[in-house]
Amino acid sequence: MKINLPAPGKPRIEMLPLIDIVFLLLVVFIYSMLSMSVHRGLSVTLPESSVADIEKQTPVSVTVKGENELYVDDVQVSLADLSHMLASESTGKTTPGVLLFAEESVSYQTLFTVLDQITLAGIHDISLQAKLKK
Repeated sequence: MKINLPAPGKPRIEMLPLIDIVFLLLVVFIYSMLSMSVHRGLSVTLPESSVADIEKQTPVSVTVKGENELYVDDVQVSLADLSHMLASESTGKTTPGVLLFAEESVSYQTLFTVLDQITLAGIHDISLQAKLKK
């Protein structure tokens, strides 16, 4: 008995699994780039918070180290010059923001003085930074 088999067709490369793999690789690269974002703040011992969130923008960072050390990004400034420097840094940005890094030993009054200077610069989007409590 003779069985009629269909003639073998031309081999094909299926595109759907290939497209799925390409999108998966794209997602992996995007997430890995987001996790490698660099903050320009100086290294300080941050206070802990149980609801701390990760900031995804790249605003200006203000660091308060001790009672008399104040930095904008990595440049040391005086308290009197802080509002002028922040105003010049935020020109041209649609929504200027500040990441405020303050050591846990900084007094409450010093922190509020710095917050007043940031507000005088016309910046109202201020994020106090903390590390996540384990």
